[in-house]
Amino acid sequence: MKTLGKATQAIHAGEDPLARPNEKSGTPLMPPIYQNSTFRFTTAAECAEACTNEESGYVYTRWGNPTQQLLEQKLAVLESGEAALATASGMGAVSTALLTALAEGGHVIAMETLYSATHHLLNEDLVSLGIETTFVDATDVNQIERALRPDTKVIYLESPTNPLLKLVDLGACAEIAKAHGAITIIDNTFATPCGQQPIALGIDVVLHSMTKYLSGNGAVIAGAIVGNKQFIARAKTGALRNFGAVISPFNAWLTLHGIATLPLRWTQHCKNALRIAAFLETHPAVAWARYPGLRSHPQHELAKRQMNGFGGMITLELKGGLSAGERLVNRLKLCALAVSLGDVRTLICHPASTTHSLVPTEIRRQTGITDGIVRISVGLEDAEDIIDDLGQAFS
Repeated sequence: MKTLGKATQAIHAGEDPLARPNEKSGTPLMPPIYQNSTFRFTTAAECAEACTNEESGYVYTRWGNPTQQLLEQKLAVLESGEAALATASGMGAVSTALLTALAEGGHVIAMETLYSATHHLLNEDLVSLGIETTFVDATDVNQIERALRPDTKVIYLESPTNPLLKLVDLGACAEIAKAHGAITIIDNTFATPCGQQPIALGIDVVLHSMTKYLSGNGAVIAGAIVGNKQFIARAKTGALRNFGAVISPFNAWLTLHGIATLPLRWTQHCKNALRIAAFLETHPAVAWARYPGLRSHPQHELAKRQMNGFGGMITLELKGGLSAGERLVNRLKLCALAVSLGDVRTLICHPASTTHSLVPTEIRRQTGITDGIVRISVGLEDAEDIIDDLGQAFS
């Protein structure tokens, strides 16, 4: 049977195991939510078997839940992975994946521009466990090679990066890691499974903040890890279970609803963002605008090779710096000032004071996240309405 398209996968993948909870009843069109903390058994032997063999049944929602399992099966199919694990948040996914991959004394090579909470985790929190991180500009794979050490266990990436929208050659990074015996982990939140398939390019583990594009409605906090069966099993029975970053059944169920429309939304996010990026690039109030779909983006050709659509994120710097950015966001009427992204609504934020405020000022400026940068998450409104709102705010 041929591989199903992304739109079909987003709606149907993984649903068979929960399709018929009762053979004598009709089949629910939308799989039900299992909103409970624990599961009952008819005999002591049955309960004991489930506690020692996870394949034999559900015991406790921190260990696993049917709604969570359905979401994980769908995620694995969408990302072309063997297995997946849903978590309580995007940072739950990041921390669970890193704690699974690293032992005391392990070394990480990471992209220098990362989501600030990830940077903080690597630069401060994991240091107490004896884990060191070397931050490099991974757009130059030679810098990754030069940073390798005998104890390097993980190469951690974002592409496109948050918020500068730099791209990393994922295939080249994967080759370097495999030759060294390290694993590659990428946060694929900005690209989604519809826009980029890192596992097909050789990456080992894919992460998502499902809070963003996968749920798409601003109502969910959730994360995901996708990889091979061995890695996911270790993460599930180890860091996830013991540190407790477990997704609630309700959030898993809401995310399933969001994923069903992801391919359709992704197409429109990309279409709108390209039009708006072209408008911003030529506006006299804008010093520069960065979007992978623009020919002016320094890695536009790489984006065309490894992405399917260029996403809904635009980063720009205004002439006039921080004060100009403040005036812009204060005058907007349609675009919302908010720190998240991937919503159906257009969101705008100032990274230096919000999403990247945890990154030390000196490091932030060294990596190009200046005080005047503004990040736009383009929504699904009519593109002309978004452009009109930005235009009146500039004027």
